[in-house]
Amino acid sequence: MLRGIATVNFWADDLPAAKTWYADLLGVEPYFERAGADGRPAYYEFRLGDHQHELGLIDSRYAPPGATTGPGGAVVYWHVDDLPATVARLLAAGAREHDPIRERGTGFVTASVVDPFGNVLGVMTNPHYLEMLAKRS
Repeated sequence: MLRGIATVNFWADDLPAAKTWYADLLGVEPYFERAGADGRPAYYEFRLGDHQHELGLIDSRYAPPGATTGPGGAVVYWHVDDLPATVARLLAAGAREHDPIRERGTGFVTASVVDPFGNVLGVMTNPHYLEMLAKRS
């Protein structure tokens, strides 16, 4: 049934600023973009990591009614190789701490930040992720 993350979407009131922030952070430009009917940017999408998972940025004007305007709900965690360095880089780029670095079990360490646009970005080290990559090699 569930086969993998296809796209994680974040909302942003200032979509061009969000595009710049994530492009600077990730070191890549979005591979896909779409304008709204009014011609203004509506959506940007980045491909990331070992499986080219998608991170989409959507203008908040397209958020469904009742959508959260602040951190809440589920947290998607992206595997990183150096968690302390990644968290430090995120904080230096203007994110704020949401949940500090925490060991969740041997080898499973998580943290999350709130990006400047109000979205929770989770990062972690996860030995199961590395095991899965090793099996695919």
